[in-house]
Amino acid sequence: MMRSVFKGTILVVEGVTDSRLYSKFTDKEGVRILIAHSKDNVRRSVTECQTRRGDSKVVGITDKDIDGLIGRRKSPPLFETDRNDIESMMMCSKALDDVMSEYADPEKLRNFEEKHGKLSDAIARAASPVCALMYISYRRGMNLSFKDLDHSRFVNSHTLETDIPRMVSEVYAQSMAQMYPKQTIADQVRSMLKSLDDPWDAVRGHDAVSILALALRNTFGSYNAKYIRDGELSGALRLAYGLAYFKKTELYAVSENWCGSKDLDLWVIR
Repeated sequence: MMRSVFKGTILVVEGVTDSRLYSKFTDKEGVRILIAHSKDNVRRSVTECQTRRGDSKVVGITDKDIDGLIGRRKSPPLFETDRNDIESMMMCSKALDDVMSEYADPEKLRNFEEKHGKLSDAIARAASPVCALMYISYRRGMNLSFKDLDHSRFVNSHTLETDIPRMVSEVYAQSMAQMYPKQTIADQVRSMLKSLDDPWDAVRGHDAVSILALALRNTFGSYNAKYIRDGELSGALRLAYGLAYFKKTELYAVSENWCGSKDLDLWVIR
């Protein structure tokens, strides 16, 4: 229906927050964004338009998720985030520093980093066990449920250390009966984490944001972060994440080069 009235590039994305972020950087005259509501819907709709309808001006962006751990890669006109999703991609940029300038108490944050290392590294160490468990669940066909995890039940908000056995117990508690002993799975999570070149390769943005919000509320946040919620923090990251940061990503470079070779509008030129 959109194609009947718009002849430019259609960018298909997974969700509302993806649309909010990418709309900051797209060419407003030559690009329209459509929300597909899932990764599979993005893939199917772009493939359908390109192969069966002959519409070469439809491209899509999806989250990498655990595809990076599995070794599954997208190819144009489908593109993927550098990290697991847009939240983790933003938190690996200077946008994190910008947000901390607004919400963190400088002295408290400095004390935290002196004890526990750089904030982004601490967040990755705390969040990566969840994604590692997701990968193990996928490989073993465990069908574990990770919906609405309460990170405060297994992450120490003062040190950002994750109690892996407790995390496994929390996930098991909201999943169907499991045949694998918890301790065995916890050991496999630890083993997988040791094999990673970069902990951020196994970080879901949702977990990272929740853990950072937890630490801001309880450890190094300033007065305006006392009651900060995950959604507010994600919104702050999107506001702080500017075009200069986005242009440093592989997502930008690959999509810009491919669309340029096809004479398609996509990103704004500044």
